[in-house]
Amino acid sequence: MSSSPAAIEPGQRLAALRAALHTAGLDGVIIPRFDAYQGEVVAPHDERLAYVTGFTGSAGIALVTADRAVVFVDGRYQVQVRREVDLSAFEIEHFYDAPIEQWLERHAAAGQRFGINTMLVPGKLFDLLHTGLWRAGGELVGLEADLIDTVWPDQPEPPLGAIKPFPLAFAGEDSATKRNRIAAALERIGADLLVETQPDNIAWLLNIRGGDIARTPVAHSTLLLDRTGAAEWFVDERKLPNDQGEILIDGLSLRPADGLLDAIAQRARDVVVAVDPAFAPVAVRHAVEVAGGAVLSQFSPVTLAKAVKNPVELSGFRQSHVEDGVAWVEFIAWLMTEGAQRLAAGNPVTEMEAQAELLKFRQQRENFVEDSFAPIAAAGSNAAMCHYSSKPETNAPITGDLPFLLDTGGQYFGGTTDATRTFMLGKPSGEIRRAYTAVLQGFIALMTVQFPTTATGHYLDALARRPLWDLGLDFDHGTGHGVGHFLSVHEHPHRFGKVVNPFTFEPGVIMTIEPGYYSEGGFGLRVENQVEVVAGAPGFLRFDTLTLVPIDLSMVDAEQLNRSDIAFLDAYHARVRAALAGRLSPRAAAYLEAATAPLHQQLAA
Repeated sequence: MSSSPAAIEPGQRLAALRAALHTAGLDGVIIPRFDAYQGEVVAPHDERLAYVTGFTGSAGIALVTADRAVVFVDGRYQVQVRREVDLSAFEIEHFYDAPIEQWLERHAAAGQRFGINTMLVPGKLFDLLHTGLWRAGGELVGLEADLIDTVWPDQPEPPLGAIKPFPLAFAGEDSATKRNRIAAALERIGADLLVETQPDNIAWLLNIRGGDIARTPVAHSTLLLDRTGAAEWFVDERKLPNDQGEILIDGLSLRPADGLLDAIAQRARDVVVAVDPAFAPVAVRHAVEVAGGAVLSQFSPVTLAKAVKNPVELSGFRQSHVEDGVAWVEFIAWLMTEGAQRLAAGNPVTEMEAQAELLKFRQQRENFVEDSFAPIAAAGSNAAMCHYSSKPETNAPITGDLPFLLDTGGQYFGGTTDATRTFMLGKPSGEIRRAYTAVLQGFIALMTVQFPTTATGHYLDALARRPLWDLGLDFDHGTGHGVGHFLSVHEHPHRFGKVVNPFTFEPGVIMTIEPGYYSEGGFGLRVENQVEVVAGAPGFLRFDTLTLVPIDLSMVDAEQLNRSDIAFLDAYHARVRAALAGRLSPRAAAYLEAATAPLHQQLAA
């Protein structure tokens, strides 16, 4: 057996990439975090950004020239990136406040050529990069082969996770019906063909689940769907089960995994092809144009249909949250007893121990499969990094001096969960009390709002920030996101955030609500529930909670809460107590009884 090629040390990777740039006749290369499916979570094979820069976050982009290297990340990662990246080699910029296209316009020289793999960048971003370089007199060069792959000798192989049928008992609608719905949507928008490259969309549409990436049960594949509802599925057949009868249904044809662009070349001539500008690789758009087809830049109708859960999916979500609530309460009861005892003995519980303990409790619950994302178990100053992930070298103890933030979720066959709670084993400072109370008030404001059906996420976002703004504080991440049904924990298109989002809500959409506050080098706070959008008064909508986990009130400044805040907390805790009663161990039941008592009783205890 031949030996694998020697790995290139992190310090040598930039030099190797710059040598490859020179050989390719390029002045720079742009390195997105995306894979060919534009996914937020990527397989080890596709961790090109991390390989070159060392940054392991879920969103970012970098560029490398002969004499400069820059990493662009959003507000969630401004602390983390500076801990992971060699700051003597890389500059750090904000993804939104100083985006890469503006950097190119300011710093690229006339005549310079920057390369990018056209399978790893969506059309919308490609156009921004092209415009930035064009204004500088430069050129964006589409690459068919990835430059990073040429200098990554020990690059992992592409994944071959097994594909399984997703039962109708959980899905609630068969694939043929779904495909016919999407076909009707294509006719309404005047498209003959849809190119679908998002794995979670394909999983929903075909009622399958896969195993190509961690904690998100999707399969890497692509698909073409026409107005009749017939589909060509481009997938590696090694992933399929021996018995394909439940997967290869009428109107679905198997094609080689790498055959999408060739199929477009054959089918796109003189037809209108719907291509998602935000998520389909720009290579798809180019292929349609070369074939003589007309590109319809259109947000995928599959994404929009998938976001509204059917009654079976909603029922599964609700039951999954009961199971998840039991696991959470068992864990919190353990933390409050074991954590306090070990802290007093000088042997505190650590971040990694805590996240492992919650996983153990989840594994005992019905229909649990795996975590829905890498847990964020963050003690002390680690919690100031919004998307911190504990490692052996950073594994901090949970002490009584600063809060412990735990953001975690589960993949259940019935639904995907995501919740955050912040705990305090000791006495909080006045600064922590003020900030936590404001975070909680913002959470309550959004949880309890009734809003018109015309409202979008960026309008509602301000409600959760107002209490923090009153203190001169804010947080640099979104306030909530859509959630998939046993799919991606971050599902498009719905968002609460500062960035404009044009999509309105309707009953059946699942969201999170998660304001926070982060003091760099100090502490981090966040409270998060998952909610279901439901009908309110005529012409209005509201949110109904799915998450059933007590909220730690030990850090609250009760004098700052108003009557409606207190009424919400008492009603929410009564609902949690009723939903989980009779399902808990004696220790957890005792904790639940105390933690869900009316606020005035907790303050008097």
